[in-house]
Amino acid sequence: MSLTYKSAGVDREAADKVVKRIAQLAQKTKQKGVLGGIGHFGAFFELPQGEYKNPVLVSSTDGVGTKIKVACAMDNYTGIGHDIVNHCINDIMCSGAKPLFFLDYLSLGKIAGSSVMQLAEGLAAACAANDCALIGGETAEMPNLYQPGEFDIAGTIVGIIEKERIINGEKIEADNVLIGLESSGLHTNGYSLARKIVELSDNASYHLEYEQLGTTLGEALLAPHRSYKKAIDSLLAHSGLRGISHITGGGIVENTQRLMYGNMDFEIDWQSWDWLPIFQVLQNIGAIETCEMRQVFNLGIGMILIVQAEFENEFMENLQKSGVKPKIIGRTFEK
Repeated sequence: MSLTYKSAGVDREAADKVVKRIAQLAQKTKQKGVLGGIGHFGAFFELPQGEYKNPVLVSSTDGVGTKIKVACAMDNYTGIGHDIVNHCINDIMCSGAKPLFFLDYLSLGKIAGSSVMQLAEGLAAACAANDCALIGGETAEMPNLYQPGEFDIAGTIVGIIEKERIINGEKIEADNVLIGLESSGLHTNGYSLARKIVELSDNASYHLEYEQLGTTLGEALLAPHRSYKKAIDSLLAHSGLRGISHITGGGIVENTQRLMYGNMDFEIDWQSWDWLPIFQVLQNIGAIETCEMRQVFNLGIGMILIVQAEFENEFMENLQKSGVKPKIIGRTFEK
């Protein structure tokens, strides 16, 4: 028997089927500016003509981290596609950018079962929901590098913004208010600690239901990363918006600190909102100190808008109408 690529662990036929299906799904996300479809060596996107005076491209690349391990344990992968897109969407929206297109990179040991299709369907659905084109990517089958059923996924997003409208925190002043937007759960951060909590507990299990959660622990941990695009789209051009913080790895303080220039600082009123039940459950199971919880998890606040105090009510009303629960969680001050 002669040696073949398939006998070495790479099934080109299965890979071709996946690529063709992703190409079909990508067609549903096609936006103005997309040239051609998936299949060429590079993806093409024509920048809008006449819409911007000084256009600036904004990009971000990220992954989902060890949340993938929970998805594998629960055999539920659709939400992971939403996670990777929504995380990247939120990242570039912190500068006020409009998303243009998204590319994914999926690497796995073997292309088999419905997991890859669930991922692809989640990716396409999330791109469509955020008016972002899925224009390309890569699916790499790498036997022996991953254990059976394991994979990794990353994504890159590119957006656009008028140069004079870039939001980066430079205009933050003393007595600006911090408006926290409710998260859907852990989003895509803190899963190494969350998984260790479950692993070390004699009583916890991903498949165990908790009354506080109204579902299993695994399902609560797989709640997709929320996109805040529709909630804040109409507020990005508002003169009272001074900064936007996406609460990812490092928690509320570390991420918001990125926006502080010069002598500016902020304080958080940790009593101004209730933690989502999933964080209470994790803290109780693992006996985790509150200070550690604050440094690792978003604790129910997925994004923070820093706003001039005079526009506080206007922003709160707009956010409430969008369906995202906002809370005043702190203020800025000059050191």
